Amino acid sequence: MRLHRNLVYTTIDSLNAIFNEGEYADKVVARALKKDKRWGSSDRKFVAETIYEVVRWKRLYAEIAEVKEPFNREDLWRMFAVWAVLRGYPIPDWRQLEGTPERKIKGRFDELSKIRKMRESIPDWMDELGVKELGEALWTKEIAAQNQPAKVILRVNTLKTTKENLRSLLMDLNIETESLKDQPDALVLKERANVFLTDAFKEGMFEVQDASSQLVAAFLDVQPGMRVVDTCAGAGGKTLHMASLMQNKGQLIAMDLYESKLKQLKLRAKRNGAFNIEYRIIDTTKVIKKLHEKADRVLIDAPCSGLGVLKRNPDAKWKLQPEFIDNIKKVQAEVLENYSKIVKPGGKLVYATCSVLPSENQEQIKRFLATETGKTFNFVKETKILAQETGFDGFYMALLERKKEI
Repeated sequence: MRLHRNLVYTTIDSLNAIFNEGEYADKVVARALKKDKRWGSSDRKFVAETIYEVVRWKRLYAEIAEVKEPFNREDLWRMFAVWAVLRGYPIPDWRQLEGTPERKIKGRFDELSKIRKMRESIPDWMDELGVKELGEALWTKEIAAQNQPAKVILRVNTLKTTKENLRSLLMDLNIETESLKDQPDALVLKERANVFLTDAFKEGMFEVQDASSQLVAAFLDVQPGMRVVDTCAGAGGKTLHMASLMQNKGQLIAMDLYESKLKQLKLRAKRNGAFNIEYRIIDTTKVIKKLHEKADRVLIDAPCSGLGVLKRNPDAKWKLQPEFIDNIKKVQAEVLENYSKIVKPGGKLVYATCSVLPSENQEQIKRFLATETGKTFNFVKETKILAQETGFDGFYMALLERKKEI
């Protein structure tokens, strides 16, 4: 087990782009993996995992390395040295790693691991907010679970194939998968692999979608032949799942504020063989008003803090600000108020977030149900998913039913 100079240099360059130039980790990693065509799968795995690990543990490593932001290249090397020592790599005699204090690093790690915000490597404000909303014991478990690397979950596209067929196609490529109890369309990769290069992906047989996110379409109870509206469709992971459950029958309207996201969804839908989807950009209030009381089912996959998906977006710990969370709660309330009017009497609505904060979830629903619009709905049920209980993303969804006219 030794360090290779070209892989480490790429890692340092990538960390510089993420920490000092504000780039998103997933984009930086994707670019880094294309740097050298001669790299094998173990080389690419080292680069991707090392970048994500240093990003995940930024605060802890910076504290141990005794460096402060903005990090210069020397600082980044010192943080990398901390990672290498804690992972048990022999330190090579490179100029940048000269004088790495291995015993001191291990001692500081043991010392700082007794403090939760250091051990879990999160900003003070996030730690305080987590305790305030979830309580000390629950937050301690949840943030530890959010620091575990995310598993890769596939959602079988039943418009194109079956779970059994996809499993056997992937097995032929030495990609082993496991089924998930109570989730008919989900397959979990036993080991990480670049599934996007497979013919099965190119032919639209599956999408990559976390297990928690895969629960939403079934929770909304979409059926073939319905008129369904996905009000915050984005690039459309849940839209595509709903299209497959509808068997391409009925009308599925995908809406978003951003045309660029709907363009991505169109490409994915074509690959998936989903052709009952209409695309509408929310550029004026008229777009929503035209649909008032017209839909059997409405999904509001609301914008949120993302505090349930830190395991797959570790850089969000450093990009997220407390003011953003205050503002997003106002947006959530507005979205619920405006988009809920699309549901017809007797129809159903799901409000969902990838957050674990009650103030973004059950408290939003409680407040909404007390409004004039909310009084036209009955609360049916809710599901709160914590990473520490499932190993998947933290998630929330509430099902409401619009009262039938008397």
